[in-house]
Amino acid sequence: MIKQSNLSRASLFVSLFAFISFCVYTLYINQEVFFTAHDRSEFIYGTPFFYTLLSKPFGLMQYVGAWLTQLFYHPAIGTSVLVVIWALIYYVGTKAFRLQGKASALMLLPVACLLTSVVDLGYWIYISTIRGYWFSQSVGYLIMLLFLWTARQTPRKWHIVWYLLGFCIYPVLGWFAFLFILCLVFSEKLTWRELFGIILLLFTASIWHTQLYSNQKFDDIVLAGLPRFVTPNDMSESLSIPFWVLGAVSVLIPLCSRYLSKVFVPVLCAVAGIVFTSTLMFHDQNYIDEMRMVRYAETDNWQEVLGIAEKAPKPTTTMVFLKNLALMNEGGLLDRSFKMGNIGFPMYNPDSVHVSLLSIASPVVYYNYGMINEAIRLDFEMAIQVGFSPFYLKTLSRCALAKDDKKLLDRYITLLHHHPFYRNWQPASVTAKVSELEKSYPDEITGVENSDSYIVNGISEWHGVESKVASEQALFYAMISCDSRRFWPSLRNYLKLHEGEIFPLHAQEAYILFIDKAPEEKRMMLPVEETVYNHYKQFCDALAKHVKPGKTLGQVAEEMHQEWGNTYWYYNYFGRQYTNIDARKDSEVQS
Repeated sequence: MIKQSNLSRASLFVSLFAFISFCVYTLYINQEVFFTAHDRSEFIYGTPFFYTLLSKPFGLMQYVGAWLTQLFYHPAIGTSVLVVIWALIYYVGTKAFRLQGKASALMLLPVACLLTSVVDLGYWIYISTIRGYWFSQSVGYLIMLLFLWTARQTPRKWHIVWYLLGFCIYPVLGWFAFLFILCLVFSEKLTWRELFGIILLLFTASIWHTQLYSNQKFDDIVLAGLPRFVTPNDMSESLSIPFWVLGAVSVLIPLCSRYLSKVFVPVLCAVAGIVFTSTLMFHDQNYIDEMRMVRYAETDNWQEVLGIAEKAPKPTTTMVFLKNLALMNEGGLLDRSFKMGNIGFPMYNPDSVHVSLLSIASPVVYYNYGMINEAIRLDFEMAIQVGFSPFYLKTLSRCALAKDDKKLLDRYITLLHHHPFYRNWQPASVTAKVSELEKSYPDEITGVENSDSYIVNGISEWHGVESKVASEQALFYAMISCDSRRFWPSLRNYLKLHEGEIFPLHAQEAYILFIDKAPEEKRMMLPVEETVYNHYKQFCDALAKHVKPGKTLGQVAEEMHQEWGNTYWYYNYFGRQYTNIDARKDSEVQS
């Protein structure tokens, strides 16, 4: 008997240790995600924001969750608070469900569901409109368990009062009030009291909809607070799986706990929780690197941006744009950009949510190109959809400073100063390059869709601007567009404004290519380095060698990438993903 007891205790402790270690590791590798969660989550101090949330069922939990999300400014603090809440859930859950010994490991399953819910969002983090998502579910579930624990301490004849209380707290706890009633019903043998609780549960949403929430859709009242990931363009049912499983597990625990006293139960629960979270967790290095690059770009830390870009073998479009911004500010754009790669690879996005540069970093990109009006418009468009989070307030502050609008600047900074970690925040001064770009051309709101190709096509038309910085950008994006009609005027303007300077490497490569591909469009004769010209001839020979009937462009690109991927010539043939021209990488090579 003693040996069996020791074995049971060891099984429980080992399982708890393994699961806790997994949780710590999972939270650690998602630190950048949690910082972005705070940066893209809205919490506005004042009664309007409070009453807006309070006007909906589960709104109070969302308000509490939104406030706690601010703690993710320091991810270690925010995750520590989450861990404390989950530890309380484990403890209170064992009391509420009366789990003893090995059976207490069953509470690892609800914790695994809540852990999964904060690490499986992926790119929904940029477009989700759910306020307080990161903490509201954990707080709501903890409060539900506290009610359940208290209710089961009272005589059974008083349970009917608790069913009525579950009905009354629906505006506060939303779907957790339903879960509370269900868990209490299944914790006892079925009597008329439990039947009353079930009937009350069936009509709770309808009663509250007619009495208090008649101005809202009934679909929004049923199971209020249960996260639903829906936008006009996207919908994801998989992200709601952790919450459905959480509800199912909570109902099944009181039904099955008495039968789960075997030695292997703790191991089974720990393994099930780890497998469940690992299966649904979203983790991709580019996803993390995009977040880090945006964070550094917000603070003009361009060396860190370049450091991340240099280590990314297959960067996304967002990473490529931020890398080129860093090169503009640090120098070497026309000498280093194509060496580091300008081909944006598709995002890892199994959920197929429509997220692009626009949602991730466009306001930062426009601001740094001096397109202040466009940055302001984008900030407001996105903030109206997903909330005035610190990310948008910081960018709006920098735009107001660039426009010298002190009234707006004070308004945005005041909102930020209510944040516990932004009390002394001030926008960085406007850099000389941003000021020069802003003054170099008319910055007018065009109404054109803001896309990757729009940025490229727009900037490549700056070839008439009398600005050294703007002329460099115009030439670079003319090269990116692979359009000789833009390249020649941009090159002429660049050479005029950079007279006496060294002819950049990638500009030489582009010049040789356009001279060779369209000799009838030759506009000027320029001296180029003999080594660069000879290198181009070697590229042409390699291209002729690899191109064969039946091969696709993608196959040729892969074969030539290792040797030629750091040249403009390679990009011109295989990497035109920013323009309106279809690269047709999977089509058969044309003769």
